Amino acid sequence: MTTITKTVAHDVADLTLADLGARRIAWAAREMPVLSQIRRRLVRERPFAGLRVGACLHVTAETANLAIALRDGGADVALCGSNPLSTQDDVAASLVEHERIAVFARKGEDRDTYYAHINAVLATKPQVTMDDGADLVTELHTKRRELLPNVRGGTEETTTGVNRLRAMAAEGVLAYPIIAVNDALTKHLFDNRYGTGQSAIDGIIRATNLLLAGKTAVVGGYGWVGRGIATRLRGMGAITLVCEIDPLRALEAAMDGFEVTTVAGAAARADLFVTATGNVNVVGKEAIAKLKDGAILANAGHFNDEIDLATLASLAESTRELRPFVTEYRLRDGRAVIVLGEGRLVNLAAAEGHPPAVMDMSFANQALAVEHLMKNPGLGREVYGVPRELDEGIARLKLEAMGMRIDAMTEEQRAYAGSWKAGT
Repeated sequence: MTTITKTVAHDVADLTLADLGARRIAWAAREMPVLSQIRRRLVRERPFAGLRVGACLHVTAETANLAIALRDGGADVALCGSNPLSTQDDVAASLVEHERIAVFARKGEDRDTYYAHINAVLATKPQVTMDDGADLVTELHTKRRELLPNVRGGTEETTTGVNRLRAMAAEGVLAYPIIAVNDALTKHLFDNRYGTGQSAIDGIIRATNLLLAGKTAVVGGYGWVGRGIATRLRGMGAITLVCEIDPLRALEAAMDGFEVTTVAGAAARADLFVTATGNVNVVGKEAIAKLKDGAILANAGHFNDEIDLATLASLAESTRELRPFVTEYRLRDGRAVIVLGEGRLVNLAAAEGHPPAVMDMSFANQALAVEHLMKNPGLGREVYGVPRELDEGIARLKLEAMGMRIDAMTEEQRAYAGSWKAGT
């Protein structure tokens, strides 16, 4: 599988796409000023000299800029895709051909190839892991345990991965410290809400050319991702319903002006159903039985588990691809149910993922989290949050890049805020 080009191991689709990928990477860099500032410092200080970083992330132009920043800080980076449909093949080619970064990723790879690519990264014996969904970490802990003594720490990009890692820590099986980049405010408040909110809609429209105005759209889950998607669906004229299991989030959705109902109650009304929960079979057997003819299903959660594709396939007499990333399941009762992007992340399967301006903050967190791990070798085998000062520092850099300024408290205000003696 692996080939060599000028000593760089890789498995990518087509190296002739490298120049196109380089232009895409440069375009993304224009909208990533915070990471660019961090990269310039890393070039001067080289805090990662000799460090082996194994990354399982979406191979996009934005991720490429992170990989380049880490490389310029001295790291040896090996990268594979964290989703079989999210790789941008031209970006992967450019990283190999122009940046001499080892990449193992192809858009549309099957499951065996996906895990072969993860193992190709693990074969580099990484000292730091960077994950988006925890597949790399899980493979390392279950099938490549002989490599664990090499690992000094790791980072995790997304909610699903953080949940898996916290479960590992609770069971006492997590073998090294991991920083939950996802939990940084400059990540989940912005990446999840604004990034996925926009890019999921982008993927749905690119795949279907659907007019959202006047359609009944259902959003499963009202976490930060669900909030972003629901808000933008409503903003484009869709009649938007929300399904939740958490009473506080459900109440918030109601107070935000959305109709809140059950999945079973919403299914019969849905022209479009978008899942964003991180859980399994959100659109399950009961909901599938109620879907109207022509209903469209899309997923914005990390894994392709939120739509019960096995049940859908068992009820179908035929399937066919109507457009790229648009699959029609023709059910035996005559109804058609449409699934986008094979039930995988629709924003990355059918579009380009988050805008680079959002990933600027997420990947700034990634770079600084790796640096924090190197400066704090005594961390225990737990999942840690991003230190508040790093989070606030990224926010300040982003505001400066946007040409905005904020106030600072005076000494009098600091004293007042820290005192209990002042009163009415």
